[in-house]
Amino acid sequence: MVQTKKARSRRRFDWLPFLLILPTALVLLVVQVYPALYTAVLSVQERQRAGWEFVGLKNFDILLSSRALGESAGHTIIFLVGYASLTLTLAFIVALLLNRKSRLSGVYITALFIPWILADIIAGVVFRLLVLPDYGLFSGILQNPALFPPRGLSVLTADAARPWFGDFPFPPSPAMIYLILAASWRALPFITLLLLAALQTVSNEVIESSRIDGASAWQTIRHITVPLILPTMVVALFNLTLGGINGVGMVFSLTGGGPGTSTTVLSYLLYSIGWGSLDFGRAAALALMLLVINLTLIAGTLRITRVQQRSG
Repeated sequence: MVQTKKARSRRRFDWLPFLLILPTALVLLVVQVYPALYTAVLSVQERQRAGWEFVGLKNFDILLSSRALGESAGHTIIFLVGYASLTLTLAFIVALLLNRKSRLSGVYITALFIPWILADIIAGVVFRLLVLPDYGLFSGILQNPALFPPRGLSVLTADAARPWFGDFPFPPSPAMIYLILAASWRALPFITLLLLAALQTVSNEVIESSRIDGASAWQTIRHITVPLILPTMVVALFNLTLGGINGVGMVFSLTGGGPGTSTTVLSYLLYSIGWGSLDFGRAAALALMLLVINLTLIAGTLRITRVQQRSG
């Protein structure tokens, strides 16, 4: 009789974990699953006067054959390479300096974290105000013909140089370079703290042993520090790549995709197609393409992490 009551009580509480996560599951269903499914439905439809009409893969065909997609993909590659490499390099250098544990390390970390609390839109507006030709803080330097001949430099309106490799947009325009600098400044605090946490797990005994053996500071960093924190650096690179592909706030408020289309990355192209042209079918198709890119990056990062764990 006692065993029967225990069995009934167990059956009664088997649903308890599912009931506890039910509110969260419902929220995720409303804000993530439903929009994703609705995007997939919109990607194969086109808005007509009579309503939505099924067009199959027409939206994908239009995108893949358009010049705008190729240009924005090239701009995205340039932005990601510059943004990720610059941010990761600066974050690693700053993390090494902060890891020395001076008296003011806490103050430095607090000051470093200030850019991270700003929204992308706000950061973009601030950086835009810095280079406005008439009253920007750096306008006097940028518009000096002696430094930037022949008539000075207008960052937000200067055209890009002639491409070196066919239609691939390299070298980038001054606006793209400035966008990379602004985005790196915005992401630097989080990546720095991430690498700093990893550096603090490196044993001081290992570092001291390498110095006793005659290794220089550069050799210690290259052969000991970097390999030990490599998994964290992979995570940081993954975070930067995903943020760079999907972020649109900085582009929207700083350059608006210009001058021309020189800073129109894939995320901003998605915004301009959807809300600029009100072509939600093509925008949904582009969103699915970005989804495939994101899933590929996630799968690649997980695979690299597993290989590193096995080798470690």
